[in-house]
Formats: sequence, structure tokens, C-alpha cells
Amino acid sequence: MHFKFSEEQEQLRESLLRFVQQDYSFEKRREILASTDGHSRTVWQHFADVGLLSLGIPEDDGGLGGNAVDLLRVMEVFGRGLIVEPYLSTVVLGAGLLVRCGSAAQKSQLLPEIVAGSKRLALAHFEASARYELSHVATTAQKDAHDKSGYVLNGSKSVVLHGGSADLLIVSTRTSGKPHDTAGLSLFLVDPKAKGVGLHSYPTHDGHRAAELTLKNVHVPGDALIGKKGSGLAEIEHTVQTGIAAVCAEAVGVMDALVEATLAYLKTRKQFGVPIGSFQVLQHRMADMVMQVEQARSMAYLASVKVDSGDADERRRTLAAAKAVVGQAARFVGQQAVQLHGGIGVTEELAVGHYFKRLTLINATFGDADHHLGAFSDLMVA
Repeated sequence: MHFKFSEEQEQLRESLLRFVQQDYSFEKRREILASTDGHSRTVWQHFADVGLLSLGIPEDDGGLGGNAVDLLRVMEVFGRGLIVEPYLSTVVLGAGLLVRCGSAAQKSQLLPEIVAGSKRLALAHFEASARYELSHVATTAQKDAHDKSGYVLNGSKSVVLHGGSADLLIVSTRTSGKPHDTAGLSLFLVDPKAKGVGLHSYPTHDGHRAAELTLKNVHVPGDALIGKKGSGLAEIEHTVQTGIAAVCAEAVGVMDALVEATLAYLKTRKQFGVPIGSFQVLQHRMADMVMQVEQARSMAYLASVKVDSGDADERRRTLAAAKAVVGQAARFVGQQAVQLHGGIGVTEELAVGHYFKRLTLINATFGDADHHLGAFSDLMVA
């Protein structure tokens, strides 16, 4: 299959590469990680100014109307630059859910704020005992006895990506049924500063941020409900699949950077008076890394093409296969890059170890390679 990007997509990639090279150096990233938020509001505003925050939002809602392939080009470069800003949580997951099932009032109020960079979102869906099962939700939303249209939320969520810096949370709850039921899931907009909301933010080992969320008798109005009551699982699943396509693309960008850094090191590091890249066994390992990256790239491209398919079963199979292949490739390429750099491969001063950390977290996000390999196997015999 011949896969060719449009001229606009290539221009988008080139402009982002220039930004990463000129304004988002490894040292600049260190400064950002040391800040209170763990990301830069200046960089975030730059993303807004150049239209990145409106990517994927329809033109009728004030966006650019981009698709998953446009998103792939962005996430590839974000992987190269080890970007830590909350793009995945706000634009891919948060705005994606609003576009998919938000009311006209919710869209008209929130999407322009996202596009302008003044509103950051976080999806609070996964729970400690759920593993990667999307339908496992124990957090409840019951009718408010004092407000007939409102709800009272109780429960907890784990590893809420960039939840600590979010201006608004999208929380999945159970309005009916038992924790494993596929029906009965509903989504609500929750103010993180509302009474009864507890957030414990922490850095993850790849430099990003996450949070643990607790909800104790949190009152939300009726218009905080996103989409149809009790029918949220399909929307959650599609949104997570879009997230999978995005992190697969990011992983490819990370692996590209690792291959380039490792090749440069093999050409300059000398042993016995010659570059170690002249040793055949290391050339073979380098070739294996390149092959793994190209296989992962093919699956990431396929995922971006199929993630908006109207066939839910096709989406499930494709995204599971992509996440499994990319996760396996990420593990191999990361390990080889660290080993070929020797002892300095795990030092704080070298970017290689930080790339490897990011690949490790990407593998665990939305289900690791083993989980998706099993899911793909189940889908093939279903």
C-alpha cells in the first residue's frame, strides 16, 4: 500500500520540527519539568496560536477540522521532542469526547476555550481494580435528592493523565448496573475545585504528570451529563482508541529519535582505535532496530487510518494489533538503544534514557502489548 501525506500535513510536520529544534531543547524541557505545573503555559499558548489545539475539532465548532492522520503527524514530532504538555489529555481525549457526544451548549461553551488555550481537560475513567477493562467502572452517579435534575458522584479514579493541572474533568460513572456491565455508564463534567473532589497529583517516571481522583458526595447539575445517560461505553471506547492511535504515533517518533541517536553514537564512539559501528554484530543490532521501527510505523499509520472507521469490530482489531506491535517494538528498540550506549544510556544527562522511559509508559498507557495481543486473539475467534 502506498501511503502519502498531503502537502499540508508535511508542512505541519516541518513547522513542528523547527519548533522542537529551536524552542524545545532537552535543557529547556528540564526547566519545564522542574516547574510547578510540570508543563509550560507559554508552550501551550504557542500551540493555541498556531492552531494545534483546534486540530480534530470541526470547523463548525471553531476548529480546523483535522483528522487522525493530521494528529499522527503531530504526535510523531511530539515523540521526537519528548513534549510533556497535556495535548493527549486535553485535545485527543477531552475535546474528542466533547466533539463526539457533547451537547450543543457544551460544545459552544468549551470548545472555543480549548482552541484558545484557556481550558485544559482530563479524562478520569480508569480505576485501580479495572486493569485495562473499559467497562469496569465502580464510581457511581445517583440522582440528587435536593436537585431533581442533578446527580451525586462517589468513587475514585487512578492515573488520570494531567488531572492535577486540568481546569475541567470528564468523569465516567455508573448510573445503573454492576461494575462489569457494559450498559449503564455515563459521563459527567466535574469542576476539580468542587466540594468533595480530591486530587493528588504526581510526576510519572517519564516526566509527565498524573493524578489520583476521589469523589465524595460531589454534586453536579443535570447539564453536566455528556451524551446519553447509560450509553457512555461506546463513546469511551472510541475515544480511548483515538488515544491509542495517538500514542502509537508518538512512540514511532520516539523510536526514530532513538535510532538516530544510537547510529550517531556508533559512528563516533571508538574502541580499539575504530568506531564501534564498524563491528558487524552491532550493525546487525542496528538493522534489527530499524526493522522494528518500520513495522511499528506501518501499524501506527494503519491505526490512524482505521480509528475513525464506522465498523466498531474493525476498529477494535486494528487498534489492538497496532498497540501490540508498537509496544513490542518500543521495548526492543528502547532496550537496544540503552545497551548500545553502554553505561551512559541510563544517565540523567543523556536523552536516550528519557526516551526509553517514555516508551515504557506509552506501552502501559491504554493497555500494554500483552493485553492487546490477547484482545486481538479473542477478536479473531469471536
